[in-house]
Amino acid sequence: MPASNRRILALWFARLPTDRLLRKSQFSAPLVVSRKENNALIVHALEARAERLGLYKGQPLANARAMVQPLAIVPADERADAQLLDVFAEWCDRFTPLVTLDAPDGLFLDISGASHLFGGEAAMLATVTRQIASLGVAVQGAIAGTSLAAKALAHFAPGTIVPCGGEAQKVAPLPITALACDDKALRALRHAGLKTIGQVAERLHSELSERLGKNFVARLKVMLGAQEQPLQPRRPLPDLMAEQHFAEPVVTQEIITASLSSLAQSLCGILERQGSGARLLEAFFFRADGKVQRIAVKTSEALRDAKVMLRLISQKLDALADPLDPGFGFDLIRLEALLAEETKPATVSFDSDENARRQVRFLVDRLAARFGHACVQRFVAQDTHIPEHAGVGVPAQDRDFAGQDWILKRRAGDPPRRPLRLLQKPEEISAMAAIPDGPPVRFRWRQCLHEVSRAEGPERIAMAWWKKDGLTRDYFRVETKQGQRFWLYRDGLYRQDGFIPRWYLQGLFA
Repeated sequence: MPASNRRILALWFARLPTDRLLRKSQFSAPLVVSRKENNALIVHALEARAERLGLYKGQPLANARAMVQPLAIVPADERADAQLLDVFAEWCDRFTPLVTLDAPDGLFLDISGASHLFGGEAAMLATVTRQIASLGVAVQGAIAGTSLAAKALAHFAPGTIVPCGGEAQKVAPLPITALACDDKALRALRHAGLKTIGQVAERLHSELSERLGKNFVARLKVMLGAQEQPLQPRRPLPDLMAEQHFAEPVVTQEIITASLSSLAQSLCGILERQGSGARLLEAFFFRADGKVQRIAVKTSEALRDAKVMLRLISQKLDALADPLDPGFGFDLIRLEALLAEETKPATVSFDSDENARRQVRFLVDRLAARFGHACVQRFVAQDTHIPEHAGVGVPAQDRDFAGQDWILKRRAGDPPRRPLRLLQKPEEISAMAAIPDGPPVRFRWRQCLHEVSRAEGPERIAMAWWKKDGLTRDYFRVETKQGQRFWLYRDGLYRQDGFIPRWYLQGLFA
């Protein structure tokens, strides 16, 4: 989208580290967050009371202690700050799905084409900042056509809404620190007598590029609205989406279920008009206190049946270890189709049991919704002769292996060539063979001695040639005098150098 049509809302959490601490507990003394930098402790963040007493960010902690007593000092926890920022980014999804993290203390919201849903850009900016401030966090915001312009205005002129194409005029009076460049570039600009962005913009770009680098000029162009840098949203944009706002937060299960049913019907109507179906659904529940809960449901085939959607979502909600808690109520419920696929009409013969296959797929979806996508698996064949690698378990809803079927390798009436049960790992046995290349006449497995009455084989399988430790295996199907049938193999061949191979038991016949 061109910069002239794009609208970015930038949020700056001015005191995120201290606000995070103050939300959990109260401090009688002014609060300061410290951090080690260049082998010295400095003031990383401070609350409003400490700032009014003359302390400032970046000040040596020893000087701050000398100026203010008592002083509550807490070490910086950047991971906790990042988690809180991510929580606010999740909360901002109610305004637009295109939310980008601007670490360590900012967010970018792409509100292009979405502000009219909230009464315009001014009303949207006021709503966002007011609701975040009600959660106990200091926040400033601004709207512009580019991300860097909006960020600079959020820091130095909060509440500004730049008309399309007016970025250069609005950022011109801002100080050069709004460029957010390194200390070396700032010293060079001050040495040249430049104090505002407007004065920097009047210089030739070739001169700035030669002294400060091409990256500085590129950032300046973005700041002035001449070009835009791409943003990377924290979540992929859904293919389709339906949501319902509530004038008053809802808490009853009946209203929540009715809302999900209405959203599923709306989503299915759009899918039907587009000739597509949803493979991955995600439901969002936005609480009035800012917390966001979401669940995801994957399907085996493209789905556009509202009743089936609602049933799968209900199954997922019932299986949650931490049940859905409305708290003070949900003020927004959203249903997204993260992945939608085109559906093609299929010709079904009268002899095929399509309804049975559909029921099996629906059963797989229900089990996956209850136990998890990776817990419901099916076996697919692999192109290898090695028995333990002949099949691999994959999620039953995964269609990447749909075309690989098992090949029947024996004729009707023949005994099974492979056991029904393979041990998780072949177990070594103590075997005695009548002849070096023949099957064992007796062997001991799990402290039990077995006498072999009949044997069939060998079936020779060579291991992967590129593995140096891969030995040739000779498999035998043996039956004991008690009627038990086992699948044994000799790991390696007898050699003239005296090598004696070992015997292993790998499977049991029914």
